[in-house]
Amino acid sequence: MAYQFDFLSTFDYGDVIVKGVLTTIELIAIGGVLGVAVGIFGAWARTQGPKWLKPIVSAYVETIRNTPFLVQLFFIFFGLPSLNIQISEMQAAILAMVINLGAYSTEIIRAGVQATPRGQIEAALSLSMSRMQVFRFIILRPALQKIWPALSSQVVIVMLGSAVCSQIAVEELSFAANFIQGRNFRAFEAYIVATLIYLVMSILLRQLLRLIGQTFITARRTA
Repeated sequence: MAYQFDFLSTFDYGDVIVKGVLTTIELIAIGGVLGVAVGIFGAWARTQGPKWLKPIVSAYVETIRNTPFLVQLFFIFFGLPSLNIQISEMQAAILAMVINLGAYSTEIIRAGVQATPRGQIEAALSLSMSRMQVFRFIILRPALQKIWPALSSQVVIVMLGSAVCSQIAVEELSFAANFIQGRNFRAFEAYIVATLIYLVMSILLRQLLRLIGQTFITARRTA
């Protein structure tokens, strides 16, 4: 007997889908901004920071990049309460995304930083600029210009990876799909809808990041 599609039964739970989409957007909005900020700090620490800080940041980057995101999420959500640190599902998901994106963006941004010509740095130092000023005004902007496409792709990957946050009952989009198919038993339709929404969100996020890059990162400054 041929399978009878019934997408209307999935859209009967439109409010659940909308809540899942909004939660996913919240996760990537907060996690993306803070994760990139951590990446900038990490890149500074590994290239310009004090010697004692470099091995600490290196250990953090290697640990996160060589362990699954799901394990990191479980470690935060189930491990921190054992240390008497109470944390909600949403807070655990955001923290995991920040830590994960921070490690990957550290290496991406560091590659851009190391591509900065040494002569520019020495010229800035000769003008009595501090190392922090050199990093902020001379190194960081050109570095971001070089690696913005790669960094944007990593942000999109982390957004898609947020789907596993449903494992700790964060009510994001994949949680919504699981909830719907558990109610109407139309798994195929529920996950097709979720897949299409993730596809649209990924395209829109990539376009948004491209616009941000063109406006604030790669745009030429005028006198």
